[in-house]
Amino acid sequence: MQPFSTESVLALAPDAASAKAANGLMKPGKWPLLGASEVAVWGECQGSSLYQTQVDLSGPSFHCSCPSRKFPCKHGLALLLLWAKDPKQ
Repeated sequence: MQPFSTESVLALAPDAASAKAANGLMKPGKWPLLGASEVAVWGECQGSSLYQTQVDLSGPSFHCSCPSRKFPCKHGLALLLLWAKDPKQ
């Protein structure tokens, strides 16, 4: 598993708008559920709906239940940013 920094996560963003939106989702109240193991992180992000988001850390590989056509979406980026900031959560 490779370590992730804020910079390396934001470099995965498909565009600047996605990176900015992901930063806006960094509030703990947006994530009523967060979990992590040695190989993945997951959570539920409260937006206009409750989106289930997972990141396989070996890729990283992203999956989210949101309808975004951007990949990775802002939820996946935000989840990985939260984990990069505090891997023990």
